[in-house]
Amino acid sequence: METILVLFISFILSLVISKLVTRRVQLIFSGNLAMCLMLFLTAAGHVLFAKGMTMMLPAFVPYKTAVVYVTGLLELVWGIALLFPALRLVTGYMLIIFFVLILPANIYAAMLHLNLAKGTYDGPGLGYLWFRVPLQVLFTGWVYYFSIRPYRYSVTVK
Repeated sequence: METILVLFISFILSLVISKLVTRRVQLIFSGNLAMCLMLFLTAAGHVLFAKGMTMMLPAFVPYKTAVVYVTGLLELVWGIALLFPALRLVTGYMLIIFFVLILPANIYAAMLHLNLAKGTYDGPGLGYLWFRVPLQVLFTGWVYYFSIRPYRYSVTVK
């Protein structure tokens, strides 16, 4: 839930501030800034909830703690990269691949009733997927709309 709040609130604030400062709405930049800030939040979760995050990974995944920290670092790097138009397109594609690849870990965690914050098995269970799967679709669509589409359809990028 926090991720949606950060995404939408930072998007709206960025739109308002850009309009006040530049007298133009900076839609593409605001969308990418909002995703950047959301990725910073999720990257922080990789450190704060490392135990729960490692529990999301099935037994066959080696070096679970390293995977959690590296993916958190990647989220920081990708978030920053979204702010640079020259890096935005390739970053957008990488993020979409990442969002698709992490969905099975979220499904696995829901099947285990994993409580990510506590690192325990008393979480919401499969019902959580009714929220999580659409959330992944939202993130994927957001990145496509603000980071890939402008380059595919020659929209002026700022």
